[in-house]
Amino acid sequence: MQLNAKTIALVLLAAALAAAGFLLGRSTTEKSRAPAEDADERTVLYWQAPMNPSEIYDRPGKSAMGMDLVPVYEEATGGTVSIDPVTVQNMGVRTDRVTRMDLHRSVRTVGTVEFDEESLYAVNAKISGWIDKLHVNFVGDSVRKGDPLLEIYSPDLVAAQQAYLLALSSYRNAAASSFASAREDAAQLLASARQRLELWEIQPTELERLEETRQISRAVVLNAPATGIVVEKHAVEGAYLEAGADLLLIADLSTVWVHASLRDSDLPWVHVGQSATMESAYLPGETYAGRVNYIYPFLREDARDVLARLEFSNPRRKLMPGMYVNVLLEGSVQADALVVPNEAVIYSGSRHVAFVVHTAGTFEPRVIRVGEKGGTGGNYTRVLH
Repeated sequence: MQLNAKTIALVLLAAALAAAGFLLGRSTTEKSRAPAEDADERTVLYWQAPMNPSEIYDRPGKSAMGMDLVPVYEEATGGTVSIDPVTVQNMGVRTDRVTRMDLHRSVRTVGTVEFDEESLYAVNAKISGWIDKLHVNFVGDSVRKGDPLLEIYSPDLVAAQQAYLLALSSYRNAAASSFASAREDAAQLLASARQRLELWEIQPTELERLEETRQISRAVVLNAPATGIVVEKHAVEGAYLEAGADLLLIADLSTVWVHASLRDSDLPWVHVGQSATMESAYLPGETYAGRVNYIYPFLREDARDVLARLEFSNPRRKLMPGMYVNVLLEGSVQADALVVPNEAVIYSGSRHVAFVVHTAGTFEPRVIRVGEKGGTGGNYTRVLH
C-alpha cells in the first residue's frame, strides 16, 4: 500500500475522528451479530474512554474518570471504519491529499548574551611583590592592548637585575680571554640571567635599557594583553601578592556569544555553521547576523532544554553580557519530503495513526512512522513510512 496514492481524512479536532471509533467494524450487516461473535472475529485497534472518545490508549485499563476502557475494533475484512455520510458531515471531517514538498522550519527562541570565552584574558603576576602603582581603578574600565595595568615592586626582581649586570660584565671581560672555556662559561651565565628575567615577562626594550644605562628598575610593569574592558579586579594598590595570583580579567567585546534555548523538537532543524539573526528589546530596530558555532551535548535538567552557542560580531560594543535577546534560526530544508497536515495524525500513546479514505464514509486506519514537523506555521508532519 502506497500512502502517497491515497487521501487522508483530517479532523478539525482529534476527538472528532476518535469519536467515530464506536462505528469501527459496525457496518449494518454486522449489527445483528452477537457481541461474543464480534469479539472473536475482530482485532482491537485501540482502547478509549466511554465518556471521552478522544481519550485513547494502546491497552485495556481504567480511564481518567476511573471507568473501564472500551475496545475499538478493526473490521475482519479490510480493517475500515464505516461512518454514515450524515454523521461525517455533522462531525466536520475534512480530507486532504498526501503531498511532497521541501519541508523547512523557522526556529524562534530566546537567549542571553555572554562573554566570548575565547576572548577572556587573565592578568596575573609571575613574581611576588607589592603593587606599587595601579593604572586600572575600577571594573568596567576600558584598556587597549599594551597599556600599562600595574607596577609591581619585587626584591627578587632587583636581585635578578643585579645578577644580570654582573653576568654581563663577566661576559665582556671574558671576551678578551685566551681561554675558550672561560668565554663559554661567561656566555652561559649571561644567557641564564637573561632567561630568568624574560620568564618574568620583562620586555626586551627594558633589558636593552638596563644594559645601556645599568640602572636597576625597582618595579616590573604588567601591560594589557588585549583591548577590552576589565570585568574582574582583584588588585589593590599597596597590597602584597604571591606569584601566580590572578589580578585582573579582561574581556574583548568585539565578539559575543549568545546561549539560545532549544526544545528537543527544534534540534533536527539546527546545526553548526547555520546562520542566525538576533534582536534585543534593549536595542530596538537593530538586527545582528551571526552563526551557530556549537550545540551543547547535554540537556539542562532545570529547564529541560538544550543550549546552542551563537557567535555575533559586536563592533560598536552595544551588545552587553546579560542582555536577553530574541533569536531566529532558519532551519535546514528536507527536500521532497512526504507530508500530511498535523491534524491528520492521531497519537495513541505507542503509535501514530492516520485515516485513509477509500470511499465516501469509509476510512482505513493506517499506522505511520512520523518525522519532523515543519512547513508554513509548522503545520505539516513528515511521514517516514
